[in-house]
Amino acid sequence: MTSQMVTSASQQVASLTDALAAGLKRGEQYVALLNQLATTSDEEELLAAASQLIDFDLQDAYVKFPQHYEPEDYYLLLVGRLLELAGEDDLTVKPDPAHQRLTMHLTSFKNNYTFCFERKRNRPGAFFAEQGDHEPLFNLDLTHKLLQFNNRALVDFLIVKEINHRNDLELRALLKPLVTFANLLADKLAFTINLGILATENEAKFKLASPDLKLTVIDRLFVQTAETAAALLSLPKNNGAKLVLGEGVALTLAFDPDDFSRQWYFTVADPDAKLSFLDVLLHYSLVRNWYLGNRGALAIMDSRFSLKPENEVVSEAPVVKDEAPASAVEETEGEEAAEKKPASASAEPEKEDADA
Repeated sequence: MTSQMVTSASQQVASLTDALAAGLKRGEQYVALLNQLATTSDEEELLAAASQLIDFDLQDAYVKFPQHYEPEDYYLLLVGRLLELAGEDDLTVKPDPAHQRLTMHLTSFKNNYTFCFERKRNRPGAFFAEQGDHEPLFNLDLTHKLLQFNNRALVDFLIVKEINHRNDLELRALLKPLVTFANLLADKLAFTINLGILATENEAKFKLASPDLKLTVIDRLFVQTAETAAALLSLPKNNGAKLVLGEGVALTLAFDPDDFSRQWYFTVADPDAKLSFLDVLLHYSLVRNWYLGNRGALAIMDSRFSLKPENEVVSEAPVVKDEAPASAVEETEGEEAAEKKPASASAEPEKEDADA
């Protein structure tokens, strides 16, 4: 009897030590990944560490880890570290003890912008959102190696909310590190990125969401240009108009006369291909006021990616329509159009859906 009790006690102790050892080993794995995230100079290792930490389960019945980062923080650390490796210092990561999280701030000019990543149920990845109105400026999906800017949020945040408080140079400075980060993902890690209305190629077409465009919308622009230096010209085939803004910059609103669908789209042309559609809205009050006054007719079509699983069957990602500015956990990408895509992309452009 005594021998059996001793054996039973030994088994209990052994079971406990095994459980403690497993918990401690989990902690060691966590610390190793944190060190990799903090110290590696290899972009692939950086991505691997962040991806594993986002899914890392620290829950353990025997060993507790009261101080640790949340999954959203690892997205932020990935952004900060990748920009750091590229020598970019326009964004900095800071702790927010009040909310027990990490936050990101701009260093390019004095401001009170605070950015965090927010995750949304049933949506892959996380949304990079300014914490004032929680506008989700872009979605970052590490699993499928995708980054997509949310055009509706960009317009709501930068144009509707901030244009009266900041000049266009300051607001473009806000966008610079975000675009740099997106391009680093494409160049260093073969991500597929959708710059949307941040695309600067002269060939980029920003399709309208509305299937029909009343010509009275263009007429309103003609009236507004009457007392300005800008010139609004009809296109040769009566398929739209070109707004000449000076210094070689032009904004065209047109459709392909040979295309039965008569799909309307914007293009931006400048000599150095450095201006995006959003840049035009930021810099030219004439275009900005006309666009906002007719946004229901001129909103850009939402272009998404469809994800292709290993069995090559394309499945569409779930879509929730944009309505009003709200939390990133309630909004999806809106008004998104032109995209940039490397040859090794793991996703394909999906058909566009109308956005209000």
